[in-house]
Formats: sequence, C-alpha cells, structure tokens
Amino acid sequence: MTVGRTFGVTFDHGEDFFDALPTFCCEHGVRQGYIPSFIGAFAEAEIVGACEKLENPDAPVWSKMYVTNVEVFGAGTLAHDLERGATLPHIHVSAGLKSQSADDRTSHLLSAKVQFLNELLAVEVVAPDMTRLRNPDMYDVPLLTFE
Repeated sequence: MTVGRTFGVTFDHGEDFFDALPTFCCEHGVRQGYIPSFIGAFAEAEIVGACEKLENPDAPVWSKMYVTNVEVFGAGTLAHDLERGATLPHIHVSAGLKSQSADDRTSHLLSAKVQFLNELLAVEVVAPDMTRLRNPDMYDVPLLTFE
C-alpha cells in the first residue's frame, strides 16, 4: 500500500457517526484508507448480532441489536464505492455497556450517535484502489478488494 495523509479527527456530541465520517472524507478528498483505531462513546448504536438460533452459522448475520450508553473502541476500512462515487466505511467496534458493568458487545457497526466525543485516526491510502465488490458465491457479501 502507498499511504497518503494521516488525520486526527473528532466527532462531536450528538453527531451521527455514519454521516460525520463520509462528510469528513468528502471534505478532505479521502476516497479510501483505514482507521487503525478510534475511541469514544455512543449514546445509541446498532451492531450486528442475533439472539435467536442461527439457521446457518456459516452465513452472515443481517439482524441487529440496539445498545445505549456504550464506551467504544473500534477500527475499520474506507473503500471507494464505484456505484455512488462515495467513500464506504466498514467499521467494527467493541462496545462496553456502561449500565451493565461494562459488559461488552463486539461486532460490525451499523449505526451510531456520538455521545460526548469520538477521537479517530484516519490514514488515506493512495494506491492500490480499494473497493467493495459483492461476492455472489459468499452470500452476496461486499468484500474488500485491492486493484
């Protein structure tokens, strides 16, 4: 990989994480890259998870669970979406439930509203091109590819 710029980014209380991240990328011309880590809190979030028995444990889980008032540590990638011409984040988090002795939920982040502050490091990747292509042989999951 050829890396470009590195950014220190904060998202403020009440911001929608998945609105703020693509807005930041657009404003700074970041098409692709990675977030080696971020810390913060979410007032509410949705993460991938299921409480029911999985019919096929090998298939991706598309259901979600709702959590509130969580401390988070996360990381992810930023790929260029060819269809929309936008930056598409793929973020995973460990979320400690503050009201439940910081019991943890770790999974793919679907939505989140910032509580207090989120602090991110974002690293731009200049080359190769990073995209997400759906793989019909793997449940149509969009997989990161390097071109």
